[in-house]
Amino acid sequence: MSGTLTRRNFLSFDFGDRRGGADHWIRIHRIAMACRFEVMLSSDDAADVSAARAALDEADEIEAILTVFRETSDVVDLNNRAAAEPVRVAPALFALLERSAELHARTEGAFDITSTPLSRCWGFLKREGRLPPDDAIEHARTLVGMRHVHLDSAQRTVRFDHGGVELNFGAIGKGYALDRMGEVLRARGTRRALLSAGRSSVLALGGHGRGWPIDVRPRLASRKVGRLWIRSGAVGTSGAGEQFIEVEGRRYGHVIDPRTGRPAFGVLGASVIAPDAASADALSTAFLIAGPDLATRYCAAHPGTMAVLVMDDPVETTSVFGRYNGATLEMLT
Repeated sequence: MSGTLTRRNFLSFDFGDRRGGADHWIRIHRIAMACRFEVMLSSDDAADVSAARAALDEADEIEAILTVFRETSDVVDLNNRAAAEPVRVAPALFALLERSAELHARTEGAFDITSTPLSRCWGFLKREGRLPPDDAIEHARTLVGMRHVHLDSAQRTVRFDHGGVELNFGAIGKGYALDRMGEVLRARGTRRALLSAGRSSVLALGGHGRGWPIDVRPRLASRKVGRLWIRSGAVGTSGAGEQFIEVEGRRYGHVIDPRTGRPAFGVLGASVIAPDAASADALSTAFLIAGPDLATRYCAAHPGTMAVLVMDDPVETTSVFGRYNGATLEMLT
């Protein structure tokens, strides 16, 4: 039995490798965070089905905390109050905020959980894309940046320095949920499983043989560029999506560079392999935005991170940066 998963069709996952002895796959899934969360087990690990269900319960709990579509969520409460007063948050959310701030700094601002005002300015939040005037972009930029978010670790509080700032964990939340699900599975003794979220993020626990096989192909590319085998690690991907506007022959995609306030361009797809899914997700967004220069610097400074970038050029140039000890990439010619 085999299947296919994609993140905007950037990566496809072929789960048909049976060299480890499995004769079929068991899939346990649930809708959470507006997408499909899935735990896949081999038939050899059928005893872990109850653990997989417990892990999916964890995804529900994370959604209740992070969603911006429920007035009862912790993040909505934070966005509503933090400009007026310091808001004390739960330890897990505070840790995620600290991690997001760290990734923001390490990616030179390319990953930014405060970029919602820019997406709203360009009309992409409601799928009503438009080319805004320069002054509107500049105003939205004044609301964006982690410099506006003040974290007090002693009090575990969050404060925004002015109104209009808002947080959205869309570029890291699914990976974070997978990491938490992985903790649940490990605590219950699960040794091998493949977790996926929203067809966008993957976390591998162990793996048969060389690991879990993943075919790498950007949605807009003309061909598959390689196959990745991974054991005990995470893959996060970002690629050119379906939302865009075209003005005077120029295409503007929905992924906004928070440093400039304008849509990113130049990269068809970015895939990142890292030890945890939250980092892989965040870095794939950052490298899609900032391109090979940032990928080169980041992977050189952070051993254990690997990136595959496919450029938006006539030959779809593919470059690999860094390395990950649990992953093997077979490039296609």
